[in-house]
Amino acid sequence: MSRLDTLRGPVPPHDHNARTIAALAANPGCNRRAVMDAAGIDKEKTARHLGHPATVGQSVFAIIRANAFEEQVKANGCAQLLKLLREKLDLSLPEVSYDDVNNVGDDRGLRHSRTRTLLRQAAEDRGGGTLFDHPVLKLNIAGKSVYLEPALIAFQLKGRFHVVEIKSFAVIDGQADPGQVAAAARQSAVYVHALRELFAERNLDPALVSHDVILVCPENFANTPTATLVDVRQQLTVLKRQLSRLTRIDTILDELPMGLTFDLMHDQDGTPTRSRDELLKAISEVDARYAPECLASCEMAFFCRDEARACGSTDALGRTVRDQLGGLESVATVLGLAHGTLLAAPDQAEIASQLRLVRQFRLEATA
Repeated sequence: MSRLDTLRGPVPPHDHNARTIAALAANPGCNRRAVMDAAGIDKEKTARHLGHPATVGQSVFAIIRANAFEEQVKANGCAQLLKLLREKLDLSLPEVSYDDVNNVGDDRGLRHSRTRTLLRQAAEDRGGGTLFDHPVLKLNIAGKSVYLEPALIAFQLKGRFHVVEIKSFAVIDGQADPGQVAAAARQSAVYVHALRELFAERNLDPALVSHDVILVCPENFANTPTATLVDVRQQLTVLKRQLSRLTRIDTILDELPMGLTFDLMHDQDGTPTRSRDELLKAISEVDARYAPECLASCEMAFFCRDEARACGSTDALGRTVRDQLGGLESVATVLGLAHGTLLAAPDQAEIASQLRLVRQFRLEATA
């Protein structure tokens, strides 16, 4: 049994999807997430057993709204989408064909095979433009193949393939929530990366896949769709680095105790029987790098936040604050340097001076 199998225990690995893969790129410095995802551990069940259930994910109402909006945009052979591509993004699409990969059935293996065939035909025949609905891509995550299902892939007459991401969050007066846009960009980058990997496997030029993703959202307070191009090059760079890190997960595992396991020890009914304290001790063997942003993307976030607060970690203050503190890991160290009660190490001299100066200004302002 491999180290990752031992960590997971005798249960099937938890499947990845584009959302969980995108979350890897949201916090690439977290060893705990890297290990748990590489082993395919169900983080939601783990967090619940530790007493910190997750709230990551959409509500039922949000999912229903998202599905309805996507169906609207893709109705009648993507009629609304084509109108957007012509009017909003100034894309020339005088002739467009439409292929629904779902026509081959529900089997994802068959749909993936059909997607590859259609994409190759489109890449080799530059004479027309094609929209591929319900495509299925595949990506290798820590040695395991994962199926991915983007909303749509559009082939433009300019010879570039674009991933189309349809989201139900609104664009109000030309502005959308930055956090939601960032999350959509990370998820779209997963699809772009998978599509480029497919092209490389088929001896096609990966550069045919554009780094500009077409993001479609409802405009203002109506369901009228609007579209914009989102450049995901930065997200692609982070994603590729994190995926590469997962393939080299042995470097992290080598630092962990032999026999370490996060096995919940389910009984015949599927109920975890392992004691919370024992699981807590095992989880704590792997370093986490908590940041407030984790609350929107990781099932372990509430547990890691409580852990960071308990040990006085500056991680709980957010990455921006931690970076401004020169990477100091302890709140106690920050306060000690600011009050002058702690002797600064040579590499802490500059940040200690700044902390004392800030404290002096604050004292003068409140005097």
